Amino acid sequence: MWTWPMRTMRGLLCAVVAWLPSSAVADDLDAVKLSSNLDLASLSDADLALRAVTAFHMGDVELTSGRIVASDPLVGPDRPAFVRTVPPGNYPVTLYQAFGRIAAASLRFAEGKPVRWELAVIAGQDIKSLKGDEFFGYPVDAGLGCYMDADTYALIQEREQQVRTQKSSSDINYYDDVLASEIEANDDKYVMHRPVAGKRGNVAVFWSGWGDGFYPVFWGLDASGRPLVLFTDFGVTENADGRREPGGE
Repeated sequence: MWTWPMRTMRGLLCAVVAWLPSSAVADDLDAVKLSSNLDLASLSDADLALRAVTAFHMGDVELTSGRIVASDPLVGPDRPAFVRTVPPGNYPVTLYQAFGRIAAASLRFAEGKPVRWELAVIAGQDIKSLKGDEFFGYPVDAGLGCYMDADTYALIQEREQQVRTQKSSSDINYYDDVLASEIEANDDKYVMHRPVAGKRGNVAVFWSGWGDGFYPVFWGLDASGRPLVLFTDFGVTENADGRREPGGE
């Protein structure tokens, strides 16, 4: 089992309460009710700047199978991929920063503004089973989120085995032994991590807002149901606006 550095962050309860109105019900789950920040994925850099949000384009994720995993990369790199898939290819990741934090992250597949949003689910998750304030998302316990292809987990395991051989020890800490030096070069906020040099498949790793919590992921779709963007909201902003902190006057 991997270990990871503990960070002093806002906890799970705060993350959940940030987006969950009591009106959200299983039979009529409206993604817009779960996140007021979905417009971040469609605003231009100039419009974002007017809202005190900075967009940072961190590079492309290589999706070798088109099966996408969003998770805490240190705690859940083996998390199942989302049911919905996209064509294999290289897709750009954008981070949205506000109040000194990464407020959200998007993975863009095609240009255009979504006409409909839906909650992203993995196999076995049924939207109709949700009750009251419930929603599906992924847990963060190491202060990090990510996007990667499901096939890339095998490369992470390969890199872990390489480190184990070099250290002659079974006690492997992937953060300390592999990731730390890469992400520290970017102020601990993000890194496009390639587990095995020379092999196709990388991981977009980024700071998860205020840290540990439970975060929803959404598909932005066009009129035909084609995915345009995948969006993770870390609950740092409200109404896609970084000029005033949530709950502030």
